[in-house]
Amino acid sequence: MGLSPKLVLRQSQSLLITPQLMQAIKLLQLSSLELSAYVEQELVQNPLLERQEGEAGTLDAGPSDAGPVSTDAVSDDGSAGNEPQNETADATESALADARPDWTSDQLETSVDDVAGNLDTSAESVFPEAVDAGPSLSTPVQGPTGVTGDGEHPNLEAYATKEATLQDHLTDQLNLAVKEQAERLIGVTLIDSIDENGYLQAECDAVADQLGVPLQIVTSLLERIHTFDPAGVGARSLTECLALQLAEKNRLDPAMRALLDNLPLAAKRDFAALKRVCGVDEEDLIDMLGEVRALDPKPGRRFVSSPIEAVVPDILVREEPGGNWGIELNPETMPRVLVNRTYYATINRATLSADEKTYLSEQLQSANWLVKSLDQRARTMVKVGKEIVRQQDGFFAYGIEHLKPLTLKQIADAIEMHESTVSRVTSNKYMATPRGVFELKYFFTSAIQSVDGGDAHAAEAVRQRIKKLIDAEDPKKVLSDDQLVKLLKEDGIDIARRTVAKYREGLRIASSVQRRREKRAALAV
Repeated sequence: MGLSPKLVLRQSQSLLITPQLMQAIKLLQLSSLELSAYVEQELVQNPLLERQEGEAGTLDAGPSDAGPVSTDAVSDDGSAGNEPQNETADATESALADARPDWTSDQLETSVDDVAGNLDTSAESVFPEAVDAGPSLSTPVQGPTGVTGDGEHPNLEAYATKEATLQDHLTDQLNLAVKEQAERLIGVTLIDSIDENGYLQAECDAVADQLGVPLQIVTSLLERIHTFDPAGVGARSLTECLALQLAEKNRLDPAMRALLDNLPLAAKRDFAALKRVCGVDEEDLIDMLGEVRALDPKPGRRFVSSPIEAVVPDILVREEPGGNWGIELNPETMPRVLVNRTYYATINRATLSADEKTYLSEQLQSANWLVKSLDQRARTMVKVGKEIVRQQDGFFAYGIEHLKPLTLKQIADAIEMHESTVSRVTSNKYMATPRGVFELKYFFTSAIQSVDGGDAHAAEAVRQRIKKLIDAEDPKKVLSDDQLVKLLKEDGIDIARRTVAKYREGLRIASSVQRRREKRAALAV
């Protein structure tokens, strides 16, 4: 049987990811700060968008007589404000029926949901804060220029708001301590190699080779920098940093030097070994450890300034009469934008070229999509928030020990959405409850099976149970991980020893051996 070409007409449906649909998906996962910045950018770029001022659902008097489409605050029943329009705007928009799809809220939700589903050292233990990366250096405020933008008057505000960096602080001291210009250049090179924590990141021999100077001069200048404020700056290791601070206090005796050289033993709480290497008794050792802990392992961090951003909850949960829980979206995190249809109608009636009409049509379509996407984002957040509160009602009523195991799929199945949509909605979102502010992801936790086959226990609740048991333990009878397993099984929690150890380490709780040493030392004091 021979093969021959032929034409076949087939009908099929497919979902195309348009830029507008991608925008709706993107808005789902943005935090409130990111959403605010995104909307601000759209307000600047799109002439048909304007901010809604005043109370939700109302408009301040303005030059426009048209009734704009708005995104109002969504209540816990998912309802939104009306969308008033005048006849002129309706007539004008109807002319664009072929230029843009007329998506309803339900259609938008379905489209977004479908597409979203397819996209988809030991010494450090002594100073645990010393191993954190910490905030990076913030962008420094530009230094004063001496004149304002018009070039006429001194810019006093620039002087008042300039933030001194660690390098500025050290350079000022260098200029006072070193007179020779060539030596200042070497000192500035070393200072520029000091990181935000105050540690030198360059090798002295490399700096000497780079500048073509003897190594002795470089090391001499580094020793000079070691005398600068803050104490310990320019150190090349944690031990050297602590030694410099102790030397300034005239406390760097041989016993203290031996302690610094054996910080790993201090991290392990091996006090017996430390007493041997330092040649001191237990009382002196405890005093020495207290002095070391009072030092600053990151002396440069006091000059690091980073803006502190307070967490603004996206969802508010309140207790209502009868033991019910009501939720609503925080209006402070919900941008309200309007489509100025009167302005569009006015411009569209003017004599425009084909390109100008196309541009205006695209801007109207983009504005409408943004408004509908914001509205759908709000509705989806309400649905997810209501279901989380319903599933975790025991937590809200009685506390963390009543937190239930919960997965994204359980929420997705309950509200008939895709799991990836729920994941995006719960990312970087926070819920304010009578028990505090929690990230939405906090309420999703794995399950620990029950001994008697009953309801499973949430992993977070088990972690808190372990913490309570350890906090209440007798200093003379410290609980081992095996003993914790036994106590948990008596409470009906079937858990393995390695899981207990993992949860304990996650809570930054030392092992039973280390805790026993610490508590013995505390009792000795």
